[in-house]
Amino acid sequence: MKKTLSGITVDCVKGNIAAQKGYDAVVNAANAWLRPGGGVAGCIHMAAGPGLVEECRPLAPIKPGQAVITGAHNLPNRYVIHCLGPVYGRDEPADRLLAECYRNALRLAEQYQVASVACPVISTGAFGYPFREAVQVILSALKEMIPQLNTVKRITFVVRSDEKYKILKQALDNFY
Repeated sequence: MKKTLSGITVDCVKGNIAAQKGYDAVVNAANAWLRPGGGVAGCIHMAAGPGLVEECRPLAPIKPGQAVITGAHNLPNRYVIHCLGPVYGRDEPADRLLAECYRNALRLAEQYQVASVACPVISTGAFGYPFREAVQVILSALKEMIPQLNTVKRITFVVRSDEKYKILKQALDNFY
């Protein structure tokens, strides 16, 4: 499923975020200390290897909404863009902080001349953000950011479950 808006393809796939070949960067749903954890952060750190932890150490801590970039180490990408999403019900305003994650990730992608990026739906795992609500926040942020993008030409959202894939696909269909 691929759609193009202002020359930028936005799509979704079902799979493992740490196994997205053909993308310049992957986005990590990071924790404040940029360390391995559960979910996306654990998956990315495990696949990237110990060099990622070492490169992340001096960049931490980060605050909700912030993003930093590192090399990808053993991942099949050039970069990892680490974003700390809000913990739903604790970090407020959660919608603004979640949107900032994607804005800041895309700004870094532009700065580092990243043409393609694979992203998880940040904060919807252990941080408890309702998936449908998060998708709407993200798409609003994309509508704002897409006209500002010159280098980024493809944004792919990666989810693990059939249910989340269907929700995201429907939202992207309505996005266009």
